[in-house]
Amino acid sequence: MGWGVILLPIVGLFILYVVIFTAVKDGIDRSELGKLITKKYGGKEEVTPVSDDEVEKELEDEFKK
Repeated sequence: MGWGVILLPIVGLFILYVVIFTAVKDGIDRSELGKLITKKYGGKEEVTPVSDDEVEKELEDEFKK
C-alpha cells in the first residue's frame, strides 16, 4: 500500500490537468474568436527582462523629483 495509494492519484490528476490546460489553450488559440481577438488586439507581447539595477535607478529618479 503505502506511497502508491497517495502518489498515484496525485500524478494522475497532474497529467489530467496538463492535458485539459493544453487542450483549452490550443482550442482558444485556434478558434475563430481567438483569431479575431489576436487580429484586433495583437498577439502575445514578448516580455523584456529588466534588471534589478534598472528598477532601483528608476525608483531613485522618481523619489528625487
